[in-house]
Amino acid sequence: MSLPQNNSHRDLSPGQSVGSGAGVDQQQLRRSARPKHMPKRFNTAKPTDTKNNNSGASTVAKTGKSAISNKMQIERKVKLVTEQHTIPKESPMPDFPMKEWSVKIYLLDEDGNEHPANVFTKAVYNLHPSFENPQQTFTEPPFTCTNEGWGEFEMSIDLYTTEKAKHTVYHDLNFQSPKYENKQSVFIKNPSQALITLLRETGPVGNEDEAKAGKARKANDGKKRKAPYDYEKMADGMGKLGEDDLLHVIQMIHDNKSEDTFTKNDLEKGEFTVDLCTLPDPLLKMVWDFLVDQKMIS
Repeated sequence: MSLPQNNSHRDLSPGQSVGSGAGVDQQQLRRSARPKHMPKRFNTAKPTDTKNNNSGASTVAKTGKSAISNKMQIERKVKLVTEQHTIPKESPMPDFPMKEWSVKIYLLDEDGNEHPANVFTKAVYNLHPSFENPQQTFTEPPFTCTNEGWGEFEMSIDLYTTEKAKHTVYHDLNFQSPKYENKQSVFIKNPSQALITLLRETGPVGNEDEAKAGKARKANDGKKRKAPYDYEKMADGMGKLGEDDLLHVIQMIHDNKSEDTFTKNDLEKGEFTVDLCTLPDPLLKMVWDFLVDQKMIS
């Protein structure tokens, strides 16, 4: 729980109340450890010998590194849109006016365009416990949650693709701007065929990434410049990483890849594959430096 002071710093005093509920102690919503969704296997591609490859393109070679416990995921971006304004109601805290606020949830495609978040069957908002109804459930996109209150706080939102498959995102409710957005990734594992059909509306799924691979390899076909980094060492170094560090590298690749970067999520085999030869130079340097820092390569 947090309150605005000078429109920037927020704090909570004992016994103050938040939202529309009764007073509470210093109990706060805590940001719990985020779930780590990892593929069973992380594969890397190494440059092929162009003397024996007429195309001169890199091929995706499975290195058999890093067996991880979880299944393969399909990644999608969700966007939380918050709108808020002051309302003419008396506030229990004179220095903090009453607000009406709402949060809506959308799905984004690869170009950042909004789509209905219809891959989720429901959204459960976990608000501050001082609200009369702190757990609020919505079953129709955009899963609009509207409430009144005077305090800022962090909430968690559980997004369900099935009755048991839950994906939790975190959202900071604040009153600094009339409208603001929060974009986060969710990883959907082992989707049903019906869910895959819905996911296909916002991006590739499974083997459909092969089309992207062809484009990436064509872009790299015939390149004569010397590779700035040792792909063999990078592939071997990634295979030695622990689960947390490997997750960091995968996220690094997702966040910084270019249009020509080839990555593939193989749902059936539970594998994540990346062609190192298609990484842009800045990303190559980031991965290389990280592996050096972790003493995986020298």
